[in-house]
Parts: sequence; structure tokens; C-alpha cells
Amino acid sequence: MPQRRHRRAVTDSFKAEVVELCRKGDRSVPEVARELDLTETAGRRWVQQAEIDAGQRPGLTSSAHEELVGGARSVTS
Repeated sequence: MPQRRHRRAVTDSFKAEVVELCRKGDRSVPEVARELDLTETAGRRWVQQAEIDAGQRPGLTSSAHEELVGGARSVTS
């Protein structure tokens, strides 16, 4: 059975760099993910979220998500 990857914390600037590398078009998401030792799924999610934040795709923006999470925390506190 393959070992599970350990979660690691990544900065927003690192995510933005990954998104930019994927958007350039000279390498695919799987190639960028392999180079940076990421899962392909993580790279795809970051690209999708960047498209949502830019208004290019429907969905919940990062800022709206933070507002919801912050509101939920204050309700449960």
C-alpha cells in the first residue's frame, strides 16, 4: 500500500507561483506538480481558485470563503 503524503503548509505566494507556472502554458499542471513535489490535485485546485478569484469561473472567492469561515468561528465561540 502506498504511503500517504504528509500535509505541508504552503504560502499564498508559493500557490501564486504555481498558478503562474501552470498558466504560462509551456508545462502542464501534472508536470509542474511533479517538479515541485506537489499533488496534481493541489495544483489544479489552486489554478481553479485563482480563476474564481479573477472572475473567470463561477464559485466562492477566497475572500468570501474567509468571511464565511470567520463568521462561523464567531458563532461557535
